[in-house]
Amino acid sequence: MPTAYVVTALVTIAFNTFSGFAAMTRFAPIMRTLGPALARAGVPESWLVWPIGALKALGALGLTLGLLGVPLLGTAAAAGLVLYFVCALYTHLRVGDFSPQFYLAIVFLGLAVATLALDPALVLREYPYRQGVA
Repeated sequence: MPTAYVVTALVTIAFNTFSGFAAMTRFAPIMRTLGPALARAGVPESWLVWPIGALKALGALGLTLGLLGVPLLGTAAAAGLVLYFVCALYTHLRVGDFSPQFYLAIVFLGLAVATLALDPALVLREYPYRQGVA
């Protein structure tokens, strides 16, 4: 497994595990910025457990299982996290919310995209259109 993929996946796992569990437990330092951002975006605080926290934690779990030998689950988890953060950014943009949560979502999206792009299950082993070219 390529080192770049493993490192990127581990960072993505760490960020989403912390963020998911912080949301589900309503971790006080996070809630100082997250609470007002949720209100501006029109997202009920009750969504912190499901879907917000749970989907991040499940994405991290899927990536972990992908590293441990279930590659398609890791690929699906990375794709799911990309979709989740695209939707999160849309939600912030829709109401013009450029709080710290918006910029964190950009970072999380970048990590998910990088993890998906480096996924060895998606990398072509051969380039058929280049066969015979030295």
